[in-house]
Amino acid sequence: MTGEGPRVLVVEDELQMRRFLRTSLSAHGYRVAEVANAPDAVSAAGTENPDVILLDLGLPEGDGIDVLRRIREWSRVPVIVISARGRDEDKVAALDGGADDYLTKPFSVDELLARVRVALRHAQNARAVREEPVLEFGEVRVDVVRREVKVAGREVHLTPIEYKLLVTMIRHAGKVITHTQLLKEVWGPAHVNEVQYLRVYMTQLRHKP
Repeated sequence: MTGEGPRVLVVEDELQMRRFLRTSLSAHGYRVAEVANAPDAVSAAGTENPDVILLDLGLPEGDGIDVLRRIREWSRVPVIVISARGRDEDKVAALDGGADDYLTKPFSVDELLARVRVALRHAQNARAVREEPVLEFGEVRVDVVRREVKVAGREVHLTPIEYKLLVTMIRHAGKVITHTQLLKEVWGPAHVNEVQYLRVYMTQLRHKP
């Protein structure tokens, strides 16, 4: 990161746009880190500890929406999508995926800086606590950036739903959480009455080798 102010992670594959963002942000005191593809974006969200992420949707080796969903599995860091995609459905998909704001290219420096300030202010007002990229409970260790689960040092392979259920339960360890809450967080609001889903996957988790 360069600069002295809040940390901004720029996820953008277009070199010219990256330079524009770096120059504009650095000139106003922000510290800037850059990555150009989807896998590096997920990793940098954990290692760079940014205060704000500027995320392009069209990325090599993956889509920005997928990156956003991966980050939202473990982090509440503000994410501003910056994209040439101006369709309403793209904006809705990004916001539903966990984005805090959506900025359509091209945009001015003033608008960019205003959106970043708003995102930082909202995060501060909400007293957002950034969660650790590694979760541990007893002998279970989950690296949420790499999606790696180990029990007593031995790697365990989980399906996407098993993984999401495990992470959700670890985050709520020591707290009371209802079946409805689990179903909503893991499967979504439309499945809050599907208690059999929970029984099946809890049984599968218990019997993992």
